[in-house]
Amino acid sequence: MFQKIKTWMVRASLALGAMASHPVWAQTADVLASSAEQANPYGLAALWAQGDAVAKGTLLILVIMSMGSWYVIFTKFAEQTKLGKQSRTAQDKFWSAGSVRQGADALEEGSAFRFIAEKGLEGASKHTGMLGAIDFNDWVTMNIQRAIGNVQSRLQDGLAFLATVGSTAPFVGLFGTVWGIYHALVKIGMSGQASIDKVAGPVGEALIMTAIGLAVAVPAVLGYNWLVRRNKAAMEEVNAFASDLHAVLLASARK
Repeated sequence: MFQKIKTWMVRASLALGAMASHPVWAQTADVLASSAEQANPYGLAALWAQGDAVAKGTLLILVIMSMGSWYVIFTKFAEQTKLGKQSRTAQDKFWSAGSVRQGADALEEGSAFRFIAEKGLEGASKHTGMLGAIDFNDWVTMNIQRAIGNVQSRLQDGLAFLATVGSTAPFVGLFGTVWGIYHALVKIGMSGQASIDKVAGPVGEALIMTAIGLAVAVPAVLGYNWLVRRNKAAMEEVNAFASDLHAVLLASARK
């Protein structure tokens, strides 16, 4: 059985080799290869070459939106990852220190948790003068909440840009499509030819703008929702640290 299959495969390979060596088949293969290598006359290059200033400006806006979105996504992800490392460091070093001051000094410069600890210490040490009229608990709480608000504001930087891109990029692409279809129809009307090959090309070029707009908007929306969820988890850790710090500062003041 296996010998018959082997014999059939040998004969089939010899037949294919003979066909490939035939001049007709060789010429057909060359034609197919040349047609595959031929450039698409209705691609992005044609859209840029044939587009006017408005079409090119719209395309550039979409490109800038896309680059800005990916920049925000990667930078915010790096910041959130750094904040997570700072949270683990605070759990390991801060609470094992002898005092809040020593715990704050054990954290690295630029740490969000060190910033909150120092603001809490600052509030506890400056409870004098007119500020002394404020209850100590309320004053320390105010200082810690201000520090938390500062950290949260920094985490949210750039998310508004993602939301803006996600909501406006499809409409920018649609504007480019409408503008391109208008000019395509004007050219078709001036030429007096309305055949399918004359209509499909220019209209297809215009529809590329809508596709680009959607390609820009979808990652921005997904990135926004993903970063917001990660921000929520990060802020839970920050709030937990701040609550524990507040309790420690009050207990130290009573002593």
